[in-house]
Amino acid sequence: SDESSEDDAQIKWEEQQIKKAVKLSQETYDDASLHKSPAAKPKFDPSVSLPPVNLEIVKKRLTERITSLQDVHCAHQREYEKYMEDIESSKMNVQELEKSSDAAQNYKFYRAMKTYVENLINCLNEKLKYVNDLELTAHVLLQQQAMRILKRRQDELKNESAYIQHLASGNDKPTNGGLEGDEKSQLLEMCEHRRTCRRQLRECSGEAGHHEGMSSDDELTPTEATEFQKSKDNLLEDSRKIFEDVHADFCDIRKILLKFQEWKEKFPDSYCDAYISFCLPKLLNPLIRVQLINWNPLEQNFTELEEMPWFRAIEEFSDAKNIPESKRDDDPDKEVLLRVIEKTILPKITAFVKNVWDPLSTSQTENLVQLCKKLFEKQVLSNNECSRAKEDLMNMVVLRMKKSVEEDVFIPLYPKSTVEDKSSLCSKFQERRFWSAVKLLSNVLLWDGIAQEDTIRDLGLSKLLNRYLLLKLVNTPPGPDYIEKCNKVIACLPERWFQDLKGGSTLPELLNFCQHLLRCARTLHKNNHSNETKEVVLLLVKVKALHIVEDFIEEHKLEHLKSMI
Repeated sequence: SDESSEDDAQIKWEEQQIKKAVKLSQETYDDASLHKSPAAKPKFDPSVSLPPVNLEIVKKRLTERITSLQDVHCAHQREYEKYMEDIESSKMNVQELEKSSDAAQNYKFYRAMKTYVENLINCLNEKLKYVNDLELTAHVLLQQQAMRILKRRQDELKNESAYIQHLASGNDKPTNGGLEGDEKSQLLEMCEHRRTCRRQLRECSGEAGHHEGMSSDDELTPTEATEFQKSKDNLLEDSRKIFEDVHADFCDIRKILLKFQEWKEKFPDSYCDAYISFCLPKLLNPLIRVQLINWNPLEQNFTELEEMPWFRAIEEFSDAKNIPESKRDDDPDKEVLLRVIEKTILPKITAFVKNVWDPLSTSQTENLVQLCKKLFEKQVLSNNECSRAKEDLMNMVVLRMKKSVEEDVFIPLYPKSTVEDKSSLCSKFQERRFWSAVKLLSNVLLWDGIAQEDTIRDLGLSKLLNRYLLLKLVNTPPGPDYIEKCNKVIACLPERWFQDLKGGSTLPELLNFCQHLLRCARTLHKNNHSNETKEVVLLLVKVKALHIVEDFIEEHKLEHLKSMI
């Protein structure tokens, strides 16, 4: 019971405490409500007047509000577009970064290429001295051979002329400059021996239409030929040793070009920016010159450039088969082969022309002319302007021909009684010298279309024909021999010169020649040689001297010859 009373007392005390707390919070709330000021009610003062409001004012304010909102909208639109551009730029940067994820590989390639080029240049610089020395030795060897043949020919001409002049004069003793000593007699015997051997070869081969004096007379003695071949073989052996200690990657032109081809395919922009197509001709120059040590474009059956390994390798590289058709015109590598020809081949040919070429040799001249035509046609097809190397080559060709005309042409004049006998030494010597000059005329005119036409006409017609050949023709009596000589001279003239001639007149340089043909035709007609007269008239027609032919036909009433015009 005591415990029950204590619990009741505890419960009552808790209830009293709760009531006190509730009462206290109620009083606090009431006090706050009393202290709170009542809300102020708006009062309308009828004495205050408001501004008038109409539709225009409302419309104006709405328009201003719309304009303001539009400006804000435009600003937001621009900001939105900027954000979109930034997003697109970020996407592109992400793509570029994804593509350049192999930057390490690219760096490795460039590093390897740089090292390769440096090693290649160092290798070529080290070998360049040996290449220069070997090339100079080969060139000197050919030059010495050419000078030996030229000197022999000039000495023999001088001695033979002095000997025949001595016979023609009838003196008992040789004149100054005549034959003195066994050495000069031996030279003449050797010359006659070579001439006899050539004649026998022509007879065996059945060659017709050849005249004494039209051979180049450039045969070497067995001893000279053996020594020359031995020196040549030694040069070739030395040339093979130059790069024998070099890895193929640094001396094989095809492998070198493959390295640069790889660069071009992987990184065309940097390849173009580095101007590799302009550097390759100079870079390959020593390697090409080594392959050309044994190349002589003047000899028979020389190796064509197109057949050489270096030419085929560069031609394949320049061909650009892997480049799209639309970009081939802009491909700088298509000019590599032409630059190699200009920088390496043309200067080498110029050296041959200056020191080795014999303008009196028909075979050498024909080979040289054909080679120049091929090389110059490549430049024309590529629309290249006339290069300095080409100008130097043609200037040297003209200079060398002028020198040959001045030094190698000699046609002696003997008394008529001396040369009437065709079997006499004087007549044979004069004939040989005439046909030698005709051969030189033919060789000079082979350059028509390559050298300037005015220069060729001056050399061939003004100097050779009018100064030397015509003098011999004037002293040749009209007849079959005379007609054959004139026919051969006219056969040398390019037909192109006469295609555009108008007015019935021939070339100015041929006027003297045509006047002499006219005098010959009159003499033949006077002596009743109708067939020979017709042949001379036909020669005049070939050179387009139609006015002269018409006057001759009218003068002598040869109406049947009008059909030839």
